[in-house]
Amino acid sequence: MIDVINLLPDNIANQIAAGEVIQRPASAVKELLENAIDANATAIQLFLNDAGKMLIQVIDNGKGMSETDARMSFERHATSKIKNIDDLFHIRTMGFRGEALASIAAVAQVELKTKRAEDELGTFIEIDNSIVRKQEACSCAVGTNICMKNLFFSVPARRNFLKSNAAEMRHIVDEFIHVALAFPNIFFSLTNNGQQVFYLEAGNYKQRFIQLLGHQYQTKLVPVKEATDYLDINGFVGKPDAAKKTRGDQYFFVNNRFIKSAYLNHAVTSAFDALLPKDSFPVYALYIDLDPEQVDINVHPTKQEIKFEDEKIVYAFVQAAVKHALAQFSISPSIDFSLNADIMQTEAVSQPFTQEKKETISASDLYKKFSQKNQAHLIEPNERSELKHWKDFYEDKLTDESSQLTNDRLQTATFLYADHNYQLPIVNCQLISAYIIATVNNNFLLIHQQHAHERILFERYRKTMQSNQAVTQQTLFPAMLELSPQDAALLHELLPDLHLLGYKIETFGKDSFIIQGTPADVLQGNEKSCIELLIEQFKHFSNELKFNKRDKLIHCVARQHAIKAGQVLGNQEMNILVKELFECKMPSVTPNGNAVFVEFNDEQLMKMFGR
Repeated sequence: MIDVINLLPDNIANQIAAGEVIQRPASAVKELLENAIDANATAIQLFLNDAGKMLIQVIDNGKGMSETDARMSFERHATSKIKNIDDLFHIRTMGFRGEALASIAAVAQVELKTKRAEDELGTFIEIDNSIVRKQEACSCAVGTNICMKNLFFSVPARRNFLKSNAAEMRHIVDEFIHVALAFPNIFFSLTNNGQQVFYLEAGNYKQRFIQLLGHQYQTKLVPVKEATDYLDINGFVGKPDAAKKTRGDQYFFVNNRFIKSAYLNHAVTSAFDALLPKDSFPVYALYIDLDPEQVDINVHPTKQEIKFEDEKIVYAFVQAAVKHALAQFSISPSIDFSLNADIMQTEAVSQPFTQEKKETISASDLYKKFSQKNQAHLIEPNERSELKHWKDFYEDKLTDESSQLTNDRLQTATFLYADHNYQLPIVNCQLISAYIIATVNNNFLLIHQQHAHERILFERYRKTMQSNQAVTQQTLFPAMLELSPQDAALLHELLPDLHLLGYKIETFGKDSFIIQGTPADVLQGNEKSCIELLIEQFKHFSNELKFNKRDKLIHCVARQHAIKAGQVLGNQEMNILVKELFECKMPSVTPNGNAVFVEFNDEQLMKMFGR
């Protein structure tokens, strides 16, 4: 028998391991920036060529490394952050696994120059494919200068999976922003292909946020500051008028590490309850500082997903801190806690607290919420939570309107869909300006007008893009569009496909564009807001279904241009909408899988009424 199990060579094992840490240029940028921060740098410069595919260079003025440390830094699991297992639970630094440089050296050609302040000469190391090609003394500035060239040169298959330069640049800018927002006291710069993208002077949190995301936030931020025995919360939230239609510009940091948390995002959103419409999302950058023992950051290699020891208490503190901040700035109602002298004369204060009163209060729901575990967010059912007044929902919507529309019905038409003959539904009326009621045979359909229009536009735009026959209307007055660097990078990526949809947009300087034309169905004067909203929707597009970039863009455009719930439609508009819907290839669902209509038959209706 021949043995079949062999140990992998080190360079291959390193390349496999590198796949977890270095997935694209942005992954390497994140690791190198975090190493510079851990070296106590006060100035960090990032240089790129071809969005990091050809070159990623980070220069810092940190403490540098000795000759031995410089060589050891490229070994797997070599780290200065952990001496024993307990150290894992007290991590305050950004990197700690000892995999970053080893992973980079496994998939790129690396040159390192580093020097400590106490050393006369620095150290130069050249390494690729995990093999040291050269190590010698050199003259260099205090700190570390690391160049990473030709990413994935040793793994061509991985390199083929990289996206366009514009797409990869967008990911790099995202990572750069996460790090720069977390450390406003450090100078950062970013240069790509010789063009400066960011130049960020050291400052405070608010100054850094405005530097990165735009001066429109200058007067729209409310400071958040709460200190407790368990954790501290700092940062700011945007005023309601700064809210966006998508989940843009929302940042959480725990111990200066950017994290993603839908749970904490809900805490912030709930603090804005009744201050924002349903389709708007608050802007915020919140910094949580707590004992490292209360949080596990070693959940995923990217370290963006973490676990709190007590999620509920963190949720409650975040929600309370945001509510307090909004109340302090008269953005939401506040409770006046100043003591009124009349209170001292009330029976509750002046009379003794008897055992009978104590038992009565202890049995109350309010007491339980403050004294018993897991009761803080409990909502007791009440009359208002039951649908006892469902009749009020309808009011008199179906009286005059439905009788008037009865005489305007279209003749039924038959057409072929999915190898079956269907009758075109007859439109009867619009319900609460959001749904269309239509009958077909002995059944009736409840059609969601926005979902229906999204499906129609999605298929129409996809056909337009495939045929390359988009109709463009010239704008009367070309609109100037100024974007943040990350949004400009995204728009550059989308321009070719937007052109196929009928947009005519030209670059005008570093982060500026001129809108010369739009698709025919975009209202004149709305060009700028349409593009801004489109960028927001594309950035924060989320769906369980897998979309390629082009379909994702088409879906965003269709969703933006679709008629919305609340828009009153005339008879002709409803008839055209229903006709076009049932001419679609998939009329029953939206592009992202939501139902377009619900069908009711006679048997279902009889059951609903107990017949």
